[in-house]
Amino acid sequence: MSAPLDLTFVLSADSVDRLPASPAEVAVVGRSNVGKSSLLNALGRRKNLAHTSKTPGRTRLLNCFAVGEPGGATVVDCPGYGYASVSKTTRAAWQGMIEDYLRERDALAMVMVLVDGEIGPTGLDLQMLGWLRDNALPHTVVATKHDKVKSSRREKRKRELAAACGLERTDVVWTSASKNVGIDRLRDLTRLWLGVT
Repeated sequence: MSAPLDLTFVLSADSVDRLPASPAEVAVVGRSNVGKSSLLNALGRRKNLAHTSKTPGRTRLLNCFAVGEPGGATVVDCPGYGYASVSKTTRAAWQGMIEDYLRERDALAMVMVLVDGEIGPTGLDLQMLGWLRDNALPHTVVATKHDKVKSSRREKRKRELAAACGLERTDVVWTSASKNVGIDRLRDLTRLWLGVT
């Protein structure tokens, strides 16, 4: 088992300009309720590092976490896209904030695109992947909720999900925050992307 990522909450920002300087950064994006907060908690092996909620859309700002000492590499949790019970105007503002951040953040080393492994990529997920590809931004698809997929269907689901995302099966990192599936691999990848040990 790999050591947990030493994650510490730094601040929440409503624009890329308000984020602290960073030598390398990983962004976490995904639709509302895909399990972003649970995954961050699992990576740091801490229950309340990122606030989890059964209500979609609780993350409304760019939440920045330091990895190791302050002033070093960072992880940013972005607002979820999709089903949040807010106005279209607010959702559009979130989308603009996320896109500005992803395009303008020089330190961005990787975008983790979280996709619900139980239901596969939604239209919004495919839209995000297309946008990232159009903007030539480095990204990795992370399938969450591995434990929710019946064991008899997992191989088929892994092939289907990868194909729907335009990827090879081995390109997708499968995880379960609750069962600790794939968490070690994702920690190792995050350290690699950030250049930390």
